[in-house]
Amino acid sequence: MRRSALSKLWLCLLAAVLLGTLAYATPAFAQDAAATAGESEEPVKGAGVLTIILGNIDFVFIIILILSVLGLTLIFQGFIRFRRSVMFPEPTTEMMRQMIQDRKFKELIEFTETDPSFVAQVLNPALKRAPSFSSMKEAMETAIGEKTADQFRKIEYLNIIGNLGPLLGLLGTVLGMIESFSAMQAAGGSVNPSVLAGGISKALSHTFLGLFLAVPCLAAFGVLRTIVDKLTVQGALIAEELLLMIKPQEAKPAATAAIAAKPGPAAPKPASPKPAPTA
Repeated sequence: MRRSALSKLWLCLLAAVLLGTLAYATPAFAQDAAATAGESEEPVKGAGVLTIILGNIDFVFIIILILSVLGLTLIFQGFIRFRRSVMFPEPTTEMMRQMIQDRKFKELIEFTETDPSFVAQVLNPALKRAPSFSSMKEAMETAIGEKTADQFRKIEYLNIIGNLGPLLGLLGTVLGMIESFSAMQAAGGSVNPSVLAGGISKALSHTFLGLFLAVPCLAAFGVLRTIVDKLTVQGALIAEELLLMIKPQEAKPAATAAIAAKPGPAAPKPASPKPAPTA
C-alpha cells in the first residue's frame, strides 16, 4: 500500500509539472507568434528547438505528450515493482520454508493462496496437486510459465509506446510538409525561402518529439526485460527448492514398499540322497 501511494504521488507530481510548464509556456509563445505575424517576412533569429516545438501545438503534439506521461509512469512503476524485495521478499520465502519444515501444509496452502509474491503464486498450484509429485511438478512448471508471461506483459506497453513514437512523429512531419507546400502553392510559388524553412522546421519538430518519446521507452523496455527475466528465473529456482522439500513425504511410503518387496536370502536346497551302492 505504501509503494502504491508513493507511485501515485510521483505520477501526480509529474503531471502537475508537465501541465504547469505547458500552461506557462503556451501564452508566451502565443504572444511571440502574434508579434511575428505582425512583422515583415524577416526570419526569427535565436529561435530554439523548444520555441519551435511549443509554438506548433496540434493534436499530434497532444498525443505524444499523453504517451510521454504514460511512458514515464510505466518506467517508474517498472523499476519500483521489478525488484527482488518486491517480487519474492526474503521474509515470505523463509516463512514458507518454515511451514514446510513444520509440516504445516494446510496453513501453507492458505498462505500461498493470498500472498502476492512470485514464489507463493507458482507454489500454490503445485500444493493443490499433492500427493502426486509428478503432478505437483507439472503444475508448478505451468504456473511459472504463466506468471513469467504475465510479468512480461506488464512492460510490453513500453515497447508499444516506443514503436508508436517515430510513427506519430512521421505523421506530424507529413502533415506539416503538406501545409507548407500548400501555402507555397497558394502564394503562386513566390514565397520567401525563410518562411518555407520555418514551416519545414515546425514539421520536423514532430519527428524530434517522436524520437524523444521512443528512445527512453525502448531503452527502459530493454533494461526491464532483462531484469524481469533474471528475477523470474531466480523465483523459479526458489520455488523448485521449496517443492523438493516436500518430495520426501511422498518418497517414504514408496521406499517402505520397496524394502518390503525385496526378496530375502535364498534357503539352501536339501541335499538329494545318494544312491545305495550295488553289490
